[in-house]
Amino acid sequence: MVAFFDLPLPELETYRPPREEPPDFSAFWERTLAETRSHPIAASFAPVDFGLRTVETYDVTFAGYSGQPIKGWLLLPRQRQEPLPCVVEFIGYGGGRGFPTDWLLWSSAGFAHLVMDTRGQGSAWR
Repeated sequence: MVAFFDLPLPELETYRPPREEPPDFSAFWERTLAETRSHPIAASFAPVDFGLRTVETYDVTFAGYSGQPIKGWLLLPRQRQEPLPCVVEFIGYGGGRGFPTDWLLWSSAGFAHLVMDTRGQGSAWR
């Protein structure tokens, strides 16, 4: 069996990493959030027909950090009473939003569902 870690198991079980906050932690986040808020969100919701009878699908684009475009899908049940509860799903690195047909669970259960890519990831589907 190959070990995938560099400490013996008993040491890993008791290991506690240092949790000291860097001196500029708060200033860093204040600057970062101010930079993010300095760009308009510029959200757009373009209807996309994927042939789904029970779900409306929208190709979503909005400005993320430094104004870079973030892509996503918004899936809504066709038979709905608004407002709807919304599940926001952030895919993270190593994946992408794929096709709307990959994300039918929440909208089929009566929720609005926003599935969004990580900045610089995914976004292509055509």
